[in-house]
Amino acid sequence: MVTFSLFYFSSKPMAERLLVRALKGGKNTKIVTLNGKKITKMPSTLEKLPGLKTLDLQNNRIPKVCPEISTLTQLTSLNLGNNLLEEVPEEMKYLTSLKKLHLFGNRIHRFASGACDGLQNLILLSLNNNQLTWIPPEVSRLKSLTYLSINHNWLASIPRELCFLKNLSELQLNYNQLICIPEEIKFLKNLQKLFLVRNNIEVLPEGFCDLINLRSLDIAGNVIQIFPSGFQNLKLREFYCEENPLLMKQPVHAVKQEGVWRLQNWKISRNLQLVPLRILICSYKCFNQRGPNVFGIAQVESR
Repeated sequence: MVTFSLFYFSSKPMAERLLVRALKGGKNTKIVTLNGKKITKMPSTLEKLPGLKTLDLQNNRIPKVCPEISTLTQLTSLNLGNNLLEEVPEEMKYLTSLKKLHLFGNRIHRFASGACDGLQNLILLSLNNNQLTWIPPEVSRLKSLTYLSINHNWLASIPRELCFLKNLSELQLNYNQLICIPEEIKFLKNLQKLFLVRNNIEVLPEGFCDLINLRSLDIAGNVIQIFPSGFQNLKLREFYCEENPLLMKQPVHAVKQEGVWRLQNWKISRNLQLVPLRILICSYKCFNQRGPNVFGIAQVESR
C-alpha cells in the first residue's frame, strides 16, 4: 500500500510534485491526504488512482467535485469538510464502496438529484454546519447508515422516510429549527443515541416510546412541556432536558368533566428529579382517586 500525505505545503509547485509522486503509485496508492492546501479545484488526475481507499481534501476552497471522482469505485472514506460545496454532489452515487462521507462546514443547501442512489454501503454521513432546510425522501436509500449528523443547519422538519433507516444507531439534529418529530420515528428500532438540542420542538410523538434500544437522549433547549404516556418505560442511561418549560406540580381548581388528562412525575437521576408524563384516565371519579404524584391540568382564565 502506498500512502501520500500532503501537509502544510509552502508552495503550490511542491504540492503538485508530491501529487505527481502519488500518481506514480497508480493502483497501489491507497490513501491521499491534501488538507489545507488552498486547493480551488479537485484534481481530475485522481481518476488515475483506481485503487484509492481514502481521500482527504478538507480545509480547502473546493466549490464542486470533479466528474472524474466517479471512477474511484473502491473509495471507502471521503472527507470534503470545510470547503465551498453548495450541494451533496450527484457524483457520490458512483462511489458504491463508500462507507464514510464527511461534508461538514460547507455551504450545502440541497442534495443533487440521485446523490443517494449508489451509497448502499454508507455507514457514516456528516453534514454539520451547512445550510440545509430540508432532507430529500431519497435519504431512505442509505440502507446501511448507522450514524447521521446534521447539526447546525436550518431544518424545519425531517422526512418520514428518514425513519425507515433500520440500521441507524445515532442521529444528531442539534441546532436546527425543528418543530416536530414524525410519528414514524418508532421504526428506528436500533436507535441508541438521539440528540435534538436547541430546536423548537413542542411535543414528542407517542411512537417515541417504542424506541426500545434508546439509551441516550438530549432534548435540551426546546419548548416541551410534557412527555407522552409510556415515556417512563424507555431504558435511558443518559437524559438531558434542561431549558424546556416543563409542567411542574402546581394543582389548580378545574371544571369537572368526564375525561381528564393527568400528569405523572417520573423520578430519574442526575439532571432532573421529576418528569411530567401524560396519561389518559377514564373519568373525573378516577381522578379523585389519584396518588400523590398525579394531578390535573386546567386552563385558568382571568376575570
